[in-house]
Amino acid sequence: MSEEASTTAPNFIRNIITEDLKNNKNGGKVHTRFPPEPNGYLHIGHAKSICLNFGLANDFNGKCNLRFDDTNPTKEEEEYVESIKQDVKWLGFEWDDREFYASDNFEQLYEYAVKLIKKGQVYVDELNAEQIRQYRGTLTEAGKESPFRDRPIEENLEQFERMRNGEFLDGAKVLRAKIDMTSPNLNMRDPVLYRILHANHHRTGDEWSIYPMYDWAHGQSDSIEGITHSICTLEFEDHRPLYEWFLSELEIHQPQQIEFSPLNLSYTLLSKRKLLQLVSGSHVNGWDDPRMPTLAGFRRRGYTPESIRHFCDLIGVAKRDSLVDVALLEHSIREDLNKHAPRAMGVLNPLKLVIENYPDGKVEELTAINNPGDPEAGTRTLPFSKEIHIEQHDFMEDPPRKFFRLSPGNEVRLRYAFIIKCEKVIKDDSGEIVELRCTYDPETKSGGANSGRKVKGTVHWVSANHAIDAEVRLYDRLFNVKNPAAESDFKNCINPDSLKILRNCKLEPSLKNASPGQQLQLERTGYFCLDSMDSKPEMPVFNRIVSLRDTWAKIEKAQKQQTSKKS
Repeated sequence: MSEEASTTAPNFIRNIITEDLKNNKNGGKVHTRFPPEPNGYLHIGHAKSICLNFGLANDFNGKCNLRFDDTNPTKEEEEYVESIKQDVKWLGFEWDDREFYASDNFEQLYEYAVKLIKKGQVYVDELNAEQIRQYRGTLTEAGKESPFRDRPIEENLEQFERMRNGEFLDGAKVLRAKIDMTSPNLNMRDPVLYRILHANHHRTGDEWSIYPMYDWAHGQSDSIEGITHSICTLEFEDHRPLYEWFLSELEIHQPQQIEFSPLNLSYTLLSKRKLLQLVSGSHVNGWDDPRMPTLAGFRRRGYTPESIRHFCDLIGVAKRDSLVDVALLEHSIREDLNKHAPRAMGVLNPLKLVIENYPDGKVEELTAINNPGDPEAGTRTLPFSKEIHIEQHDFMEDPPRKFFRLSPGNEVRLRYAFIIKCEKVIKDDSGEIVELRCTYDPETKSGGANSGRKVKGTVHWVSANHAIDAEVRLYDRLFNVKNPAAESDFKNCINPDSLKILRNCKLEPSLKNASPGQQLQLERTGYFCLDSMDSKPEMPVFNRIVSLRDTWAKIEKAQKQQTSKKS
């Protein structure tokens, strides 16, 4: 686990651990865990928990386990296990030899259940799922006890063993805790510990015919692993009394559970169940679709682990739910890539431009800066010739006031090159502009002795004879409403413009050697990366990571100005 991967921002959990260490609680040890269920790919919300759990262990010289809570074989797959391990490592964290599974503890959990049966604290119930729901009651109405609640201990032991042996059909019986059917906390109204499920498990195969419920396995697995601080999101706050009841009745080590608010991100859906619907319904192209909020999707889109860790540090850790502006996440990747990403030029919607007074057949090499913020990044050469491409939107035949790009009779500077002037516009039979004829001033070469002549506009370009063809995918937010989770059908809120594919793009020739996943800035356009799945040598595919416009920076500036006025 690297030091760079840790998060050191102060928060209430860090304060609790600091106080525990001061009082030598847990013998001065800090042992956390990240316990995903392997039933889907991790998303950006999980990144917050990963950074918190591994970061705290790292900062307090403790340990953090990676544990898979694999208690539902019908929804879990080895593919998800491997993707989770890849994501955690990609974020910069290591678990060394501490890779665990709830299924490692199946025998121990079974013995724990037998112990509670012998204490008269659990029983085998024959009510079906619908009856159990009805008997449980509501938030305003107490539940009622099952007619099987007072089964003799010996009969419960015999029935539970037969459940394990596979003698009953799925759903025929369950094992329930005998707690309090009048409790205001519905989790305490005789919760189910085991259900019969004849299903193949990704690790244990067909060994088991019964499987522990998540609530039964989770707290005991923490205890078995010696976890000191069991850090959970707020939805588990109401489950804490149940976990404590189990651990107290079993008389085993009881970790301290601490809840924090989960990540809620605007224009984003953070539910594995709903994300699975997007995948299975072919609304997106798999879990790693660059529009998806999964870590695999962010990685393929071109986000860096540093930017995601920094984002998690910026949003902090709190006890109250809030909706984080996705612009802050976009700001984090811009800030990171601005420092490190090399620059290049690419024309996404090309318009042919011929420089009439430039010598036929001449090609000259121009010097371009790789990253203006990093002198050590050096320079590269760009070929320049008589025919070039510029962006269609960088020319207007009848421009409005303050349009400082190219127009008839107007001059602009070509980035790293010369000042040109538009002399003639050529159109096809439909009236569409297909070519511009220009002249250039050879005395205005960038970096030359007479390059100081000023014009108001600068545009980017590529040499027509040297540019490489490429496909560019312009990704945008997947949803067009701020909180898609609050909608009755989130699928109706999918942004139809979340992906635009441009297939006639022209990029500078240096990008021919780009490697999969490599990030770069196409000047005046945005940050991009070479797609790791669909790119081919003859047709590279570049994904837009994020545009150059920084909405969050403007929001932050406005907030500071308001604060300044108040003070």
